[in-house]
Amino acid sequence: MKLFKSLLSLALSFLFIQVSAQDIKSTYKTEVEKLAKKKEVQDAFAYILEIDEQTIADMITLTEIPAPSFEEAEKGLVFAEMLRDAGADSVWIDEVGNVIALRKGKNSNKTIVIDAHLDTVFPIETDITVKQRGDTLYAPGIADANRSLAMSIALMKTLAHENIRTTHDLWFVGSVGEEGLGDLKGMKHLFREGGQKIDAFIAIDGGGIDGIVNGGIGSLRYRVTFKGSGGHSYGAFGIGNPHNALANAISSFVPKADQFTKEGIRTTYSVSVLGGGTSVNSIPYESWMLVDMRSESQERLQGIKKLFLESIEEGLEKENSIIRRGEALTVDIENVGDRPSGITDPGNPLVQQSMAVANYLTGNQPRLSSSSTNSNIAVSLGIPAVTIGRGGQAGGGHSLDEWFLNKDGYLGLQNALLLILLQGEY
Repeated sequence: MKLFKSLLSLALSFLFIQVSAQDIKSTYKTEVEKLAKKKEVQDAFAYILEIDEQTIADMITLTEIPAPSFEEAEKGLVFAEMLRDAGADSVWIDEVGNVIALRKGKNSNKTIVIDAHLDTVFPIETDITVKQRGDTLYAPGIADANRSLAMSIALMKTLAHENIRTTHDLWFVGSVGEEGLGDLKGMKHLFREGGQKIDAFIAIDGGGIDGIVNGGIGSLRYRVTFKGSGGHSYGAFGIGNPHNALANAISSFVPKADQFTKEGIRTTYSVSVLGGGTSVNSIPYESWMLVDMRSESQERLQGIKKLFLESIEEGLEKENSIIRRGEALTVDIENVGDRPSGITDPGNPLVQQSMAVANYLTGNQPRLSSSSTNSNIAVSLGIPAVTIGRGGQAGGGHSLDEWFLNKDGYLGLQNALLLILLQGEY
């Protein structure tokens, strides 16, 4: 049985690799080649190179405006003004802070969204001054995702300067709440019931242009807080200790989660942050943890969630069973993150066009993969979505040493432009 399961797991892995490396249909290759050879598109390619220096300057300007999740307003105002200056037909900021710029289509019966997120992972007090060493720019957030924002501005400038109008409406969105506990706030509002119908979604939020994300890795995040009265470590001995309950919960959860994640579709878990307590000679009045669970499968995500919630109750019961005096401990379980999973089929025209464009510009076989990006919401709703790369070279993401090198960075813009024109039906 064990050998059978191993072989089955290997077969499933092989199947995923085969799907990820699916061939590009010749019709899409031909479509891309025909579009790229149009004079107006060639002129647009040349204009992207012409404004490259200003695109870098815009990236630096945006990087130096702090924008942790939930505090994106200042950057949003600057980004909105840049889009107006770039030639957008109209620009507005919605109820949650998303910046939306419209490039109106000739026949606006469809809406194509091009997204770059405004927020970064860095606290408001972080030094985000851009420093240049040789030909490389260094600053927290310079690539993720200020490069993407600068690309959106350059793309709007290019469409306006070359007077290119697609058939369908284009929405260039600077979204809020993509990172961490932002929990895709901007996307959840954009795709809310009763909102604007969106027909396709393109996020610019990756590395090289031959890496295309067509699947969303779902995640569940919880803040769990065990609570008690607290007291002196000697004088109040015998009351419930929230730290003990939390430790019990973790020791119950990890073995079960370990077994659960050894087989099947990749699923992960992490007890990521712990807190509570006031001093070494005090029994804490609370003990809390932040826990992250992820999977490409919504079913598997719900499976590990069930084990987690069971373990919390077991941890609470175990500590309460040994209390000698005082009230029983309680627990608060708060869901602080819920990103759905899903996938856009590799045969979908948007995915095929994404691969065909990347192949045309680089000559490489594009790679399909799953990740946790703003595309998660769209794919979970069955709306075609991909996340494409920014181009150039970058590293140190989510660290103070993040860097960006504008090596062939123009290809990222040309890649995005061709895909937008294909989806907008130019």
